[in-house]
This record gives sequence, C-alpha cells and structure tokens, in this order.
Amino acid sequence: MANILAVEDAATMRQVVNFTLTDAGHTVAEAANADEALAQVAKSEFDLIICDVNMPGRNGLELVKLLRAMPNFRFVPILMLTTEHREELKAEGRAAGATGWILKPFDPSVLLEVVKKVMR
Repeated sequence: MANILAVEDAATMRQVVNFTLTDAGHTVAEAANADEALAQVAKSEFDLIICDVNMPGRNGLELVKLLRAMPNFRFVPILMLTTEHREELKAEGRAAGATGWILKPFDPSVLLEVVKKVMR
C-alpha cells in the first residue's frame, strides 16, 4: 500500500483522512501546515500527498509549487482536499501541479477511489 502525507490544518479533518486511509491499509503521516509538510518530505519519501488549500502561513497551492520544484516530488500525485469549488482556483491548482481535487465534506469511499485511481 501507499505511504501518504496528509496536510491539513484542521485536526479533526486530518484524523478523518488518517482513519480512512489507514483502515484501507495505507501508512499516513500528518502535517498541520505547509512548513510541517516540508519538514516531513525532507526526511521521508511519500507515494501521495493530500493537501488542503486554505491553511495558515503558506497555502496548499504554494506548497504544491514548492513540492513540484523538488526532484523527488515532481511526479508524486498531489490531491487537493478542500471546501473550495471555484473553477478558477481549480485551474490554478492544476497549473501549480495538483493531480486532482476532492471537495469537503467527502465520502470516505470517494477518497479511497480517487487514491486508488491516482496510484495506478
């Protein structure tokens, strides 16, 4: 199964993502913001990153740009998990290098299906 980093400032949402993915057999590391995520990726390899858009400090799109600049994360799938549904923001996410967009609140089965799809 995959080694996944969940980047989300809301502790409850991080827990829901973590429980959903670990129940499916994945290993999940957590970060509460972009700086914590950057610290995590400096010491570990991840097969997938799931990231919120709106976070204190650097937002999720800034994090995606920083990750895409790193050789080890140029091709790692990055899913945005957010309440943001505006098309222009989705386009900005794609331009930054996001692989996909999942709206909150989410159905756990949808999250698992999207993870399965991008991990092929």
